[in-house]
Amino acid sequence: MVEEKTILVEVAYATLDHQVILPIQVQPGATLVEAIKMSGILEQFPEIDLDTNKFGIFSKISKADTVLREKDRVEIYRPLIADPKESRRKRAEKKKNQEEKESSSAE
Repeated sequence: MVEEKTILVEVAYATLDHQVILPIQVQPGATLVEAIKMSGILEQFPEIDLDTNKFGIFSKISKADTVLREKDRVEIYRPLIADPKESRRKRAEKKKNQEEKESSSAE
């Protein structure tokens, strides 16, 4: 009997207070979404929705049908809490206001 070769990949997900990295063996040609389903992570974290959550490999957004390679780390991303552009704009505005206050109080 010929033993089929598998490849090792990891499936990772993190909440604010908990991180899980699950090593699993998949068949060559397995896709990103197949690995997620095979890992059992969807049962551990029912809030993961494959239709809305984004996912990737080593911090690079990838499509569900991306074929995995040996030692890939599949990552499932949570939705953003705040828009990064809006957050940067607010910080810049706050800093500008603070600088204006400091310069007017120095006069």
